[in-house]
Amino acid sequence: MKLTVKEIAVFSALGALMYASKMLMELFPNIHLVGVFVVAVTVVYRKKALYPIYVFVFLTGLFAGFATWWVPYLYIWTALWGMTMLLPKRISPKIRPLIYMMICALHGFLYGTLYAPAQALLFGLNLDGMLAWILAGIPWDIVHGISNFCCGVLIYPLTRVLAKGDSYGRQQ
Repeated sequence: MKLTVKEIAVFSALGALMYASKMLMELFPNIHLVGVFVVAVTVVYRKKALYPIYVFVFLTGLFAGFATWWVPYLYIWTALWGMTMLLPKRISPKIRPLIYMMICALHGFLYGTLYAPAQALLFGLNLDGMLAWILAGIPWDIVHGISNFCCGVLIYPLTRVLAKGDSYGRQQ
C-alpha cells in the first residue's frame, strides 16, 4: 500500500482531526466522533483507512500516555474498520446512511466487550472477572452505542466530502 505525498498529508490530517474531535468532546463521557471518522474513512479509503486510524491511536497514546488503558486501542478501532470493510461496496443510497449509523452504534454497544480481553490479560482476570467487568460497563456501552448512532448521521455526508476530495486529487 504505497502512499502518495497527498495521502500522507490527508491521512495525517484525518488522524489529527479524529484526535482533536475526541479531545473537544471529552466533557461528554462516551460521546465522540471517532467512530464516525473510522467508518467514513474506511468507506472511502478502504485498506488505507488504517493509516489515519493508527495516527489517531498513536496521538492518543502520545498525549495521554502509553499506559495499560491504551493497549486495547491497538485493536479496538480496527474492529470497527473490519466491520465496515465487511459491508458491500454497493449499498442502496436510500439505506446507506442508516447502515453506517448502525455499524457505528454496534461498535459503541460492543466497546466494553471488545475492551475486556485486554483488561483480563493485563490485570489477570479470569472469565468470571472479565464478565463482571463487561456487565459493570453496560450502562456506559448503552450511552456509547446510542451516541454513536446519533453522531453517525454525519458519516454519509463526510464520506461524500472525502470521496469528492479524493477524486479531485486524482483529476489533477
